[in-house]
Amino acid sequence: MSLTQFRVDDGLHAMDGLRLFARDGTERKPVEAFIGRKVMDVWAESIEHLGGRQSLFRSQYNALGKLNLAALERIVSAKYQRGAAANRQHPFVEVLVSDITESGEVLNLSELVREPLPPAFHRLA
Repeated sequence: MSLTQFRVDDGLHAMDGLRLFARDGTERKPVEAFIGRKVMDVWAESIEHLGGRQSLFRSQYNALGKLNLAALERIVSAKYQRGAAANRQHPFVEVLVSDITESGEVLNLSELVREPLPPAFHRLA
């Protein structure tokens, strides 16, 4: 039940988050894993310690996914191996903030580039 051949899906899709595919040697269909944009935001913010919240854009979380693929492989594989009891939608794996916290994995943000938001995006007090 070991997952291999992880890759980030950077093609067009309607999901709001990081989408990954992997192979389980015993299955014909690829295993799909998903980390919602808000989960990626929380993970990145926990490291950046910025005062204001700025959500990641698709190109940013895809780039972070590729840069941190080894850590994501470990998180997804651990949850996948727990089977249907831990994954209601098994073999689909949804990674939650609790899964990341439990794993102790640290997100490498060394290549994250935050573009300044236009003034219209800033909240007025």
